[in-house]
Amino acid sequence: MSDLFEDYGPAVERAGAYDEMFAPGMLARGSYGHISESLGQLTLADVSARAESMARTFLDRGVTFDYAGEERPFPLDIVPRVIPADEWDVLERGVKQRVRALEAFLDDVYGRMAVVADGVVPRALVTTSAHFHRAVHGFEPAGGVRVHVSGIDVVRDAAGTFRVLEDNVRVPSGVSYVLENRRAMAKGLPEAFGQQHIRPVEEYPRRLLSALRKTAPSGVDDPTVVVLTPGVFNSAYFEHTLLAGLMGVELVEGRDLICRGNRVYMRTTAGEQRVDVIYKRIDDEFLDPLQFRSDSMLGCPGLVNAARAGGVTIANAVGNGVADDKLVYSYVPELIRYYLHEEPVIANVETFRLEEEEAREQVLDRLAELVVKPVDGSGGKGLVIGPDASREELDALRKRVLADPRGWIAQPVLQLSTVPTLSGDRFGPRHVDLRPFAVNDGDDVWVLPGGLTRVALKEGSLIVNSSQGGGSKDTWVLSDSPQLPAAELPRSSITVREQVSVWPVESNWRDGADQ
Repeated sequence: MSDLFEDYGPAVERAGAYDEMFAPGMLARGSYGHISESLGQLTLADVSARAESMARTFLDRGVTFDYAGEERPFPLDIVPRVIPADEWDVLERGVKQRVRALEAFLDDVYGRMAVVADGVVPRALVTTSAHFHRAVHGFEPAGGVRVHVSGIDVVRDAAGTFRVLEDNVRVPSGVSYVLENRRAMAKGLPEAFGQQHIRPVEEYPRRLLSALRKTAPSGVDDPTVVVLTPGVFNSAYFEHTLLAGLMGVELVEGRDLICRGNRVYMRTTAGEQRVDVIYKRIDDEFLDPLQFRSDSMLGCPGLVNAARAGGVTIANAVGNGVADDKLVYSYVPELIRYYLHEEPVIANVETFRLEEEEAREQVLDRLAELVVKPVDGSGGKGLVIGPDASREELDALRKRVLADPRGWIAQPVLQLSTVPTLSGDRFGPRHVDLRPFAVNDGDDVWVLPGGLTRVALKEGSLIVNSSQGGGSKDTWVLSDSPQLPAAELPRSSITVREQVSVWPVESNWRDGADQ
């Protein structure tokens, strides 16, 4: 083993976490054999040069983010996160199951509310959620799909067991990192990349476009799809540009759209053109000033009425945020049993519902031992890790919890699994999570092989979000056989731009993967 790993074993023992690459005794796990061999032949100068080359590539391609007022290339570590085929099979089945259950739940709570009538969840759980929108109650979305794209955050605990940490079915971000990381890693560590059968990720844009077109309003033979962005100053603007370019569709802002007669049109140099499917990358509250925030300049007046009338498909559907509520998350195992009549493939992290008096009293007695999260938080904002908090922070948290018990959940402090990550002149164990992305076309849920592995770059930190200084790793899903080119989806009416010729010159890529 290279001297770069000289201090790795003791550091793993101090972390007390499951290490993805090394078993106890610093024996490389089978899935990391080629990577261990390749890294063992490199010097610090070799590794540093490759890391710098990947960073320059990201700068050239605009894969940057704003951290503490400075525009930086998004950190990509040279050691990938590897998932064996058998483990991925479990993750894939678990993600598909979760998406199907959440799809059924959203359809139910904006319709019959059978899940409430049958006593599975209390009515207040739904109606008090900040992202439950009565404006879209009682209508079936065009195409019949609400969760077109999802990102299900998964972690591995100290025992090596995968658990779901949270669900993202509102505006899940970060898939552009997956695509760009793969491009960079194929050159960053070619020795290991070429020796293994790694499932490709390039199929994602085509799968997404196919699902969006398939869920277009009825009677539309050749639907027009657009990506709706808040604009160049949004933290995920690079992703919006990338996906629009790879799908070969227009990237539009709210000012480019107009609603008339419950139809949506975009302004073009050749006149108005009807829009059938909107892949929205803005929060619901800013989508339609007639229904939500009247001061919003990001959306377009009339979009919700057009969707209610079946004149346009909005993906993801308006109102999905109720399923992102972390209190609703605690009920998902029950929702899986209720809607699918199955046991959860991947368990939740143990969660205390602080609106329940007994749980609240127990948590308030143990604040210094637990992680407490706001139910509508994202990007690591607002959460308090008890063991790292000061007495003043815990006292302030106690007051906030007592003032709004519905607004908080608590969980044990999980020692997330670790992967070797370059830090200075050595590799050290750094904690990671995983966000697999799924695309739902109404008939099938397809899961992108791998997903986004986020890594906490600070030793001992459990906060992996990019807005908090985290980075990422390429995620390699191994296959037992060579991967043939991705199966072609029907192309008779799909035009995909294979080369993206325009890249954003300035992109405030701060926390697009944190939503």
